[in-house]
Amino acid sequence: MKIVLVGYMGSGKSSIGKLLAGNLDYGFIDLDDYIAASEKMEIPDIFKSKGELYFRKKEFEYLNEILNAKDNFVLSTGGGTPCYGENMNAILKATSNVFYLKVSIAGLINRLISEKEHRPLISNIPNDELPEFIGKHLFERSYFYSQANHNLVCDENSKEEMVLKIESLLV
Repeated sequence: MKIVLVGYMGSGKSSIGKLLAGNLDYGFIDLDDYIAASEKMEIPDIFKSKGELYFRKKEFEYLNEILNAKDNFVLSTGGGTPCYGENMNAILKATSNVFYLKVSIAGLINRLISEKEHRPLISNIPNDELPEFIGKHLFERSYFYSQANHNLVCDENSKEEMVLKIESLLV
């Protein structure tokens, strides 16, 4: 079984994905970590030295490499992964277990504000401008995220509750 988690940064894709994979005794794959390991370079460095176009091309290649594997796994995608090229179509073609972890703008700000320095996309944005920035991004990306087989609101639930909810919906 292949399980794919999509959503905005800070939505819990990695932390929920790791718990879910542990419960199911599946492998856990973080797409960004997989790309970094395969390219022997951290994601921000790939963007800096080779550009976003190169990164997106490699992201598509590695995503398909993972999706075509026969092993049971939980895959956490990058926040932007579903929004580029044919990525979301490839994900939906590979599995019916695609989950959008949906978090409100206020919820995302609460989660992200303390880790801004580790999030290159928002590290230089003043705190008072975060709601507008995240809101605009979510608006642009929601078309892609909402194509997931399951849209799960995460704001009021613990990671453990989200794992149980996902497990109950697996096909």
